[in-house]
Amino acid sequence: MKIGFVGLGTMGGAMCANIVKKHQDKVYVYDVQEERVRELEAAGAIACESSLAVAESSDIIITMVPRSEHSLAVWEEMLPALTRDKTGIDMSTIDPDVSLKIARLVQERTGAGFADCPVVKSKAAAISGKLGIYAGCTEDVFDRIYPVLSYMGENIIRMGENGKGIIMKICQNALSHEIQAAVNETLTLAQLNGISVDDFARAVSYGGARNYYLESKYEAIRDGDYEPAFPVEYALKDLKICERLSKSCNFSMPALCQAISILNKAADMGLAKADNCACIEAVRQGTSLDKNSKMQQKKQ
Repeated sequence: MKIGFVGLGTMGGAMCANIVKKHQDKVYVYDVQEERVRELEAAGAIACESSLAVAESSDIIITMVPRSEHSLAVWEEMLPALTRDKTGIDMSTIDPDVSLKIARLVQERTGAGFADCPVVKSKAAAISGKLGIYAGCTEDVFDRIYPVLSYMGENIIRMGENGKGIIMKICQNALSHEIQAAVNETLTLAQLNGISVDDFARAVSYGGARNYYLESKYEAIRDGDYEPAFPVEYALKDLKICERLSKSCNFSMPALCQAISILNKAADMGLAKADNCACIEAVRQGTSLDKNSKMQQKKQ
């Protein structure tokens, strides 16, 4: 079984590297940035000159691209090479309605199987092959692609039919950043009243407010270390997808709106490419913590 992978960015490159390392057959790759292709080629992949060439050579084709319009364009390009005995997997985080449009295009025009399989966790998990993966597809497609998904992740769950995987990813990211907004707000209040970041994190871990975001990010927040694992601009893109999804359901999400507002403020402060935990700087702005923060010291 030959595997193709299109989109070798921060996450896709690491995910594809695990496939190349673990899969016993050929892996074909393409990215618009040639240097990324060469990196995977050096690891043992076969470089292709286009997405179409990847699809022509592969039995299972995976895409991991930035936005809805990119994903749609790639799958439209690859349609002539898709056949009933091939399977497509889009692991990008895109609008659910676009994901469903792609699924219909692939299935109705070519007879190929299709799954939306977005991932959760960070680049470190992508490198170690320990991503979480939400699948939206039929049971038979899930059974077919599960071994390939297992190269990249260790927590793989089928959420239902096409579209359910990406909807779950959007809900998960929204919840994560709603939690983040609450952490940033209460941590700032605690600091303004003389409680350290370390003490706050330890105290929260003893109670019902314990959460993964604080446990994984409190040291970075404490040290002002905003090296991007998942940047503000990516988080903002995902939450705006959730906003569009909620509006399509005529469902109001005030906590989501607050999280988006904080991300927008962080981006306006020049933190778009910083890790999303840098959003605490937007919450701190205008307080005594803003004047004495690590970010301010670095700028002086």
